Amino acid sequence: MIGRLTRDPELRYTAAEGVAVTTFSLAVERPFTNQKGEKDVDFIRIVTWRKLAEICANYLSKGRMVAVEGRLQINSYEDREGIRRTSADVVASDVTFLGGRRDGPDDRDRVAPESGEDNFAVQDDDVPF
Repeated sequence: MIGRLTRDPELRYTAAEGVAVTTFSLAVERPFTNQKGEKDVDFIRIVTWRKLAEICANYLSKGRMVAVEGRLQINSYEDREGIRRTSADVVASDVTFLGGRRDGPDDRDRVAPESGEDNFAVQDDDVPF
């Protein structure tokens, strides 16, 4: 999916093992128009882990366009009132930064370290951002 971040990413670390996890919300236009001729937008929560989480937290910000590839994860939990709720997140395995850098030319940078390895690929040059 391709969309824009609705706010800056939030980085935190798991309590047990100190693993980095970043979340952000992506506004994604639907590929068709509604009855008014307008495109509706879905707001999708994205979760990234490990090195990918740190990269996203450090280099993404509100309004940045990205392409995300990942898997859908359905979570079930109980809210404060004891009501059973479900939520859907996309756990990203690949994030491509689109639309250029804030201070540079229009580049596309791709990071895909979900495998847990510390290496990642950046297209066009080896200097991240």
